This record gives sequence, C-alpha cells and structure tokens, in this order.
Amino acid sequence: MATTRHTRTPRLLVLMGSGETAPTMTGHHRQIFAMIGGSHVSGRPVPAVMLDTPFGFQENAPILSERTVEYFRESAFRPVEVAGVGRTDGDPVALEAGLNRIRGAQWVFAGPGSPTFALAQWRDTPIPDLLREKLQTGGAVVFSSAAALTIGVKTVPVYEIYKVGIDPFWLDGLDLLSETGINAAVIPHYNNTEGGNHDTRFCYLGERRLALLEPELPDDAFVLGIDEHTGVIMNLDDDTAEIIGKGALTIRRDGESVEFQSGEKISIDVIRSGGDRTAGAPSTAPTRSPGNVTDHAEPVLDSLESVVAETELAFETALDTADADAAVAAMLRLDSAIIEWSRDTLQSDQVDRARAALRSMISHLGTVAKIGLRDERDVLGPVVEAALTARRVAREEKAFAVSDALRDGLDAAGIEVRDTADGVDWIIR
Repeated sequence: MATTRHTRTPRLLVLMGSGETAPTMTGHHRQIFAMIGGSHVSGRPVPAVMLDTPFGFQENAPILSERTVEYFRESAFRPVEVAGVGRTDGDPVALEAGLNRIRGAQWVFAGPGSPTFALAQWRDTPIPDLLREKLQTGGAVVFSSAAALTIGVKTVPVYEIYKVGIDPFWLDGLDLLSETGINAAVIPHYNNTEGGNHDTRFCYLGERRLALLEPELPDDAFVLGIDEHTGVIMNLDDDTAEIIGKGALTIRRDGESVEFQSGEKISIDVIRSGGDRTAGAPSTAPTRSPGNVTDHAEPVLDSLESVVAETELAFETALDTADADAAVAAMLRLDSAIIEWSRDTLQSDQVDRARAALRSMISHLGTVAKIGLRDERDVLGPVVEAALTARRVAREEKAFAVSDALRDGLDAAGIEVRDTADGVDWIIR
C-alpha cells in the first residue's frame, strides 16, 4: 500500500523594502509560494494569512485589505485570508478568531502602515510568538515596509520622527531576527529619494538622523537596510539569503556599509557577521532573477510614473512615424499598467496622473486621426475598438475608474460611447 510522504514546510523569513503589492515584486511572491508549496495531502495551496494590523488604525483599512487580497489572488494566483486583527484591543472573540487564522497559516504577510501602532497592538498578544513558531517549525513570514521595521532588535518610529518632528529614538522591536542569529535593526525604503531637495534615504531618516541613532543600538547590533522594490529571502533550513528585486541589501555598522546586489545568494553567516563575505559558504554572483521580469519577459519598471513616461514617449514616437498600431499598443500598455499598479496602496497619486495621461493620449489620437480623413469611422474604428476592448477588460477587473477614464478620453476626442442592450456602440459627433 502506498504511503503519503509528509515534508515539513521550509522555514522562510522574507523582508521587503517596499513594493509588496506592486508588479515589481509579483514574480518573487510566486517564487516564495512555490518554495513552500501546497498541502502535501490534498495538493491545495497552503493556508495564507495577511496581518492587517499595521494599517488597522486607518479609516480605509477594509479597502486596503481588499486590495491586498485581490493582488495576491490576481497576480500571485494564491488565495489569502485577512487575519482580522487590525486592532487587538477590541472584541476578544474576534481577536481569538484572528489568532486561530494565524496559527493555521503557513504563509503570513504584513506590509505598510505604522510600525509604532503595529508594535503596540502586537506586544501583549500571542502574535509575536506565533510568528516565531513559524520560523522554528515551518512556514513563511513575509514582512515589508512598516512591518519589516518591526522585525529587528530595534524599530525606527518613522511617523513620530519624520512627520511629528520628535528627536530620533529607537523602539524595541519584535526581534524575530534572533531566530536567524542576526542582531540588527531593519530599515526598509533604504534608498528612498522622495524628498527631492532633502535626504529621505534610510526610511525618511536621512544621513544626519541615522548617524545620531546608530550609537544607540545595542552592542554588536547593526543596521540591515533594504532598498525599495527589493527583498531578501532567508531560508533558515539551508542557511542562505537570496537578494531579490531591483536594488541592494545593505549592512551598515558605525557608518560603514557593505552592499549585496539583487541576484546574489549568500550565507546567512555573512549577515550575522555584519558583512564579512568570507563567512559561511561562498556567495554566488548576481544573476538575472526570474522575479524581475513578467511571464512574457518584459522588464517591470520601478513605478507607474516610469510606465507613464515610457508609454508617452512611445505614443509620441508612434504619432511622429504615423504608426497607429504602435500608438494603440502604447495606450493599451498604459491601461494594463494602471490596473496592475492600482493594487499598490502607495501609488494612488501616480494612478491619478496615469489616468490623465491615458485620457490625453486618447484625445490626441482621435484629433490627429480625423485630420484629412474621408471616412472617419473606417480609419478610427481600430483605435476606438481597441479602446473599448481595454474598457471592457477594465470593467471585468472592476477597475471602474480606468473604465471611466477611457470613456472620458473617447468623449473628449469627439467619440460618443453608447452602452446598449445589444452591446457597445459608438458614433463620431
């Protein structure tokens, strides 16, 4: 009689600097899910739970949860359940239900929000021990952005320092990194440049404030910095750390830094030692990671803003060369990007600018196409039908803002869209 072999789920600690629900990290999420596999009995996906605590104080917390679940379902092809522990100081029955979801999960994710709020909500609950248990017995703990800040021996209270103006100080972290033997404070958004005319590296601290904080770290502790749209997969079973994404992992001690680029695979001993590349097994050189590209091998840009710039240039080039197909292709690429990036909760302002750019393209193409044409409908037909197809896909994806933007763009170009019982029709006004 055949027997079923039960294999323990790998022990993974995954830290990401940002982009946790952006197209840039989609391939890596699939990679992580593939590493932990499915149920060894049924073949179903492993139970997966999102900790909603970091943003649990926000009024739009249910919307953020819904977007995150949608991202993993549509992009990583995995069902994810919300833990329902946005606050742990409320209904004890709801809290216990959330704890049971975490206990039963083999993949636990947490992302953006407030590290201070998350720590305060988690400290007097079993949640830290439940996470630690995953790293001891099997499972993946995937923390990004604000959640990643909480994972080390110390935590940067970002909002209090950068927004409120309190002098730099450390909070005690969850210190889940101690399960890997690493004594460090994790700082995501390490290469942030949003400040423009002021230094916002190191999760909005900048060099001056980080230099003030470093001497306050415990003895032998150091800073573990993770660039935006970058991560590290620590496999505690084989004691390796793989750098993934777009940027670098940085180990900083007393102002001195050692960087490890995306694609490198190193021994966790290298991190434990504070950056000694001779520690542990030999490192592998950076390689092009499968997670850095989409399934059709098209490079994934760092932001929706980058996609807008690229597609606007492609659109203008197409018009200059009278290449209608290329112009339509640029519009459709931007439309697809808007749908994908709209799932990233940090990109709302960029989504608005992208919609405006798409409306402008549609209007411009409609105006250009009508100049000197004898049969406007025959010439405009392929362009309008492509836009209507994109609108239909957007509606099916429930990206109604994108659908409305497409319709408004056509209207601005003098094309009236009519939804009828028999389908969609259009006329040139």
